[in-house]
Amino acid sequence: MANRNSAGFGLRPAGTLGNTPATQGLSQYWIDAGASVDLFNGMAMKSSGGYMITGESATTVTTIGVLFGIYYTAATTKKPTWAHWYDATITPANSEDLTAFVLDNPFQLFVVATDGAIAQAGYGKTYGVTVTAAGSEISGQSSSTLTTGTVSNTANQWRLLRSAEDPSNNESAAYRSVVVAHNLNQYLQNTGTAGITWQ
Repeated sequence: MANRNSAGFGLRPAGTLGNTPATQGLSQYWIDAGASVDLFNGMAMKSSGGYMITGESATTVTTIGVLFGIYYTAATTKKPTWAHWYDATITPANSEDLTAFVLDNPFQLFVVATDGAIAQAGYGKTYGVTVTAAGSEISGQSSSTLTTGTVSNTANQWRLLRSAEDPSNNESAAYRSVVVAHNLNQYLQNTGTAGITWQ
C-alpha cells in the first residue's frame, strides 16, 4: 500500500532532541538583494558569505537551519512585506538585503518525507535532503525529500532517528514521514566534512 502523502513537503519542525521544550523561535539572517535562486519554506539553509543560500545543493553541505519566511520593503508599493518564501529575484525598495527567518536551533527535530523505502537497518544513519524541483511556485512550500540513496554512517546532513507518529505511514513505501536531526550543522562543527560523533 502506498502512503497517503505522494510528494515531499520539505522539513517541518517537530520538537527537539531529548524532548526538551521546543520554542521553535526564528532567528533573523540576510538574503542578498537580487539573489537569483528560489528559497522555499521548509528548505534547509546554509550561510555563505554572511547570506542565506540553499543548503540542499549536495548531501554533505553543512546547514544552519530551515527557512520559515522572509521580510522586505517592496520596491513597487514601498510597503513592508512578509512572504512565505523567497521568489527570485527580489530587490527591495532601497536595494537593501532581505530578512530571512530561520529555525536555527541545532537540536531541532524535523519531520520529512522519504523519497523511497528505508529498511530498519537504515535508522541511525545519515542522509541528504537534495531535490531537483525544489518547491511550489504557487504555495512557496519546499518539495524536498530525504534522499534514501545517499545513506552513510556519518557523512550526510541529516541523521534519521525514527518514524514519525503518523498512523497512515507505510514503512515499506516512499513518502512516509520520518524524524531527522542535524548531523552537519554549521554551529556545531567547523569542517563540514564529518558529522557529529554519536556514540
